[in-house]
Amino acid sequence: MNWWGTRNNVSPRLRLEVEAMRATFGNTFKLVVPPSGGVLYWDGDVEINLATLEDPVHRLKIVYPNEYPNRPAEAYCLKPRIYSEKHQYEDGQLCLFNPKDGEQYGWNPGKSTAVTVTAWAVQWIYAYYTWRATNDWPGIEERVDPNTPLPPRRRV
Repeated sequence: MNWWGTRNNVSPRLRLEVEAMRATFGNTFKLVVPPSGGVLYWDGDVEINLATLEDPVHRLKIVYPNEYPNRPAEAYCLKPRIYSEKHQYEDGQLCLFNPKDGEQYGWNPGKSTAVTVTAWAVQWIYAYYTWRATNDWPGIEERVDPNTPLPPRRRV
């Protein structure tokens, strides 16, 4: 069974998610429930308040993985198509936090919701445009010493 239950018997966690998204974003985001199989996701447009943008509207998709909430929701910027060599996966998923930071600063399955991920995604977009303008990603980044040897590879 899905973490969110069924259309006729929605889980308490999904009820909490919907209430939190509505309280924070009003009707900005729509919850999409695939008709058969697939994953739940939120879809909505946010306006990025930067004078340098031709079109301030950015479409976000917040996807609940099947392992939710033990695995965080994933965020994607669908419009405009933007890509960063920093802080973004090849499939376009935004890298929003460092799992090494732990539950206090990253994803916390007991406290974090789609609201958390959506807010991080908006912050990520502002960081992206700052990086494009200054060549410096704002905030704390994990720095890896290039002289650090890689751990030995395990055979599978």
